[in-house]
Amino acid sequence: MLLLYFFIVLFVNNSYAAKPKNVIIIVADDLGFNDVSYRGSTEIPTYNIDALAYNGIILNNYRTPPLCTPSRSSLMTGKYPHHLGMQHFVIPSDEPWGLSPSEKIMPQYFKDAGYVTRMVGKWHLGFFEEQYTPNNRGYDSFFGYLGPYIDYWDYTLNMFDRNFSRGYDMRENQTINRNIPPNKYATELFTEEAVKVITTHDKKKPLFLVVNHLAPHAGNEDVPMQAKQEDIDKFSYIEDIKRRTLAAMIYQLDKSVGEIVKALKDNNHLDDSILIFYSDNGGPTTGIHSTAASNYPLRGQKQSGWEGAIRTNAIVYAPSLPKAVVRNNLFYIADWLPTLKTIAGANFKINTKIDGIDQTKMLYNNRELRNELVTIDDVFGFGSYIFNGLKLVNGSSSNGQFDSWLGSNNNTNAVDDKAYMENLLLSPVAKSIKPPITLRNIDRMRSSAKICCTKEKNKQSCDLLKGPCLYNLNDDPCEENNIANRNKILFSFMLLKYKNSLADLVPTRRKQSDPKCDPVHFNYTWNAWQQNS
Repeated sequence: MLLLYFFIVLFVNNSYAAKPKNVIIIVADDLGFNDVSYRGSTEIPTYNIDALAYNGIILNNYRTPPLCTPSRSSLMTGKYPHHLGMQHFVIPSDEPWGLSPSEKIMPQYFKDAGYVTRMVGKWHLGFFEEQYTPNNRGYDSFFGYLGPYIDYWDYTLNMFDRNFSRGYDMRENQTINRNIPPNKYATELFTEEAVKVITTHDKKKPLFLVVNHLAPHAGNEDVPMQAKQEDIDKFSYIEDIKRRTLAAMIYQLDKSVGEIVKALKDNNHLDDSILIFYSDNGGPTTGIHSTAASNYPLRGQKQSGWEGAIRTNAIVYAPSLPKAVVRNNLFYIADWLPTLKTIAGANFKINTKIDGIDQTKMLYNNRELRNELVTIDDVFGFGSYIFNGLKLVNGSSSNGQFDSWLGSNNNTNAVDDKAYMENLLLSPVAKSIKPPITLRNIDRMRSSAKICCTKEKNKQSCDLLKGPCLYNLNDDPCEENNIANRNKILFSFMLLKYKNSLADLVPTRRKQSDPKCDPVHFNYTWNAWQQNS
């Protein structure tokens, strides 16, 4: 039986190599770990995301950097952010820095392999010079915005802590796009553009499409929570109005996943595609750009070294990948570049040292391939180091504001189990993928995707403001029991490993604000304001 399985896997891998597959990557922005219903609660039902998960592989131990720009730079390059100088903070629209043009990134690799490369939505890897923007980084087309966030309705960014004009940030390729119907909600706008890309794609070449959603990131600080009123009304049972609005924002995100999968099916692309869905980092419960997101029962939130920042929701689906499985193996965002090269059968060479690991054998055969990863922000002074299930957490951010268990533990169910199953099976994703998921698989996977905290009574607390802490994630995924004092040899070993990881750190590329960026100089748009260096 084992030999038969080996030949099946070998055949599948060879078939991928014979015909390159489309690659579709859908990225949520700041989606909380506890804000999808395949984790168990239907407070915010995500029927399409769940259906994709149940038909594919839930990556239950998926890790990202703790903030947006570092996360996106790691996906694009296959490297740790601290090997790129991208480890510190995000790129505000007034700062002249970005991911170095000397770094070859994912669309350039896939373009080498004959792919048509498209991007929809958020860029956020620099735009102060034109050479940093998507069309100059390997994308054949770009429809979206260049900065960190925008208003969901008018597509402007207003820097709340700077004396700059409010600026419009929506482009089609290099050109400012003002030809958008009024009152078009951003998530719907990006979905329609992604569907258009899929519908008009010529099957003579494989498609590489990245859909970087704004949702459910907050908008501008003057009106951060933005959703359609009819969607907000669907969640009247959620008492907290901020979280109720977040639920409506996630509803549109989930709807987008359904429409993209349906478009792939309707245009005969689904059987030739690999789909990835994940969140760029954990959700923000409190602080700047907070959305009442919940990473419960994980500790902390984005912009920290805790699990609530770096352990995020992730799914991969392809017809030839295993179906209805949960993988608990460690998977880092940088692993996508070499992994997609293999499972898509893309013919390109990676001629530089990367930190990503080809996880194909993990996806197919449940092989344990990665046993460590590093998170570092050397300027804010926080980070973490994971090795063989142990985790060292070092340094705090925001003076300890993000160091506790944040977010709703509200297990209010919008629907009972029967209604949940019925609605899920009626979702566009469930109806697009054949054969249909079984109810038994749904129940099994939801149970497997839940995170259970330690039941140990004599838990040791942690105060990162006083020093690093150590956890055994295998027994304590919620980081409740600091074992540093009980295991001083292990603690010293992990601290040394963490410090050694700083040896090849590239200094941050971050630069100070440049007032020449002010949108008032560019007809009230955010635009490249320096000449290519």
